Amino acid sequence: MTPAELSRTVRHAVCRAVRDGELAVAVPDSVHVERPRPGGTGDWTTNAALRLAAEAGRPPRLVAEVLRDRLASPALARVDITGPGFLNFTLAAAAAEPALARIRAEGARYGHGDALAGLAPRFAPAAEPRAAAWTAAVVRLLRTQGADAAVAPGGTETVRVAPAPASYDPAALGPDASSWALLRPAAHDLPRTDPGPLLAQREGNPLFLVRYAHARARAALRAAPAFGLAPDAATPDAATPGALGRGRARTLLDVLADHPRVLAASARHRAPDRLARHLEATADHTLRFLAESRPLPVGDEKPSAAHRARLALAEAAGTVLAGGLTLLGVDAPAHL
Repeated sequence: MTPAELSRTVRHAVCRAVRDGELAVAVPDSVHVERPRPGGTGDWTTNAALRLAAEAGRPPRLVAEVLRDRLASPALARVDITGPGFLNFTLAAAAAEPALARIRAEGARYGHGDALAGLAPRFAPAAEPRAAAWTAAVVRLLRTQGADAAVAPGGTETVRVAPAPASYDPAALGPDASSWALLRPAAHDLPRTDPGPLLAQREGNPLFLVRYAHARARAALRAAPAFGLAPDAATPDAATPGALGRGRARTLLDVLADHPRVLAASARHRAPDRLARHLEATADHTLRFLAESRPLPVGDEKPSAAHRARLALAEAAGTVLAGGLTLLGVDAPAHL
C-alpha cells in the first residue's frame, strides 16, 4: 500500500463515518500521511483525527477510534492510536509485494498511466540551455501520464527556471552530467555546473550514487546464475508472501511502490527535479539493502525463497532507477 493509497483509505473511512452519522464534518479533499517521527510506531502515520476533532466537537482520540473501526484492509497489519490522537499504520508484510510483479511486467513503463490523457500541451522552443533541457524532460514526463505533449513552433506554454550559469560548459560535462545538473535543482534554484563534483566517482555525488546503485543491482542479477538463481526466476514464491520480511527490504519496497505517485506528481507539476530526488532516495535505499540483506547466498548458504525474493527486489530497483534516469535524459550503464 503506497502513501497515496493509504491517504485514500483514510479519507474513505472519514466518508463512511460521516455517512453512518458518527462524525459531523466536511470530508477533506485529501489526508496527509507521513513517516512516524522519532518515538512513533508503525510504517506510516496521520494526524487526520486531530484535524477533524474541533469540527466534530469530539476529543481527537475518540475521532481516531471512530476512524480506526472503519480502516479494515488486508494491506494493514494493525492500526494503533498514539499520543493525543495520531493513527499509526503497520502494513502487512506482503502489502507492497504486488509492486514487484508490476515492475517485472511493465519494465521501464512502470508508473506510466493515463491520468493526463486528453491534454495536449504545446511548449515553445527554448534557446536557453536549462529551459531547453527542462522543457524536453517535462514533455517526456507528461507523455508517461498519457498527455499528448510536444515542443512545437508557436507553442504557447513555457517553463520558468533559473538559467544555467555563464560558466556552463556542456562539452566539459558530457550529456549525462549536463542533464542531471540542469534538472536536479528545483526550478527556482541556480544549477551548479562545476565538472569536478558532477563527475566525481563517489557516493557523495548524487548522480554517481544513482547510477552506481543501478549498476550494483544489475551486478547481482549477473551473478545469480552461479548460485542457481537465474534472473528469469527472480520472483518471490507465492507460498512465502512475506519472504522479504521487514527492515531494509521492506523500506526499499515501499519506495518502489511509491514510484508511480512520484512520476505522476512530477508530470502534473512540470517538475523533473521531484523525480531526480526520488531516484536519489531509491538509490540510497537500494545500496543499503544490497549491503545488509544479501540477495545472493554467502558461504555455505543454500539458495532459498528469501534469496529469490531479495533478488527480485534488486531487479525491480534496477528497473525503476534505469527508467527514471532515462526520463531525465541520463544513461543507466550496467557497469561503472
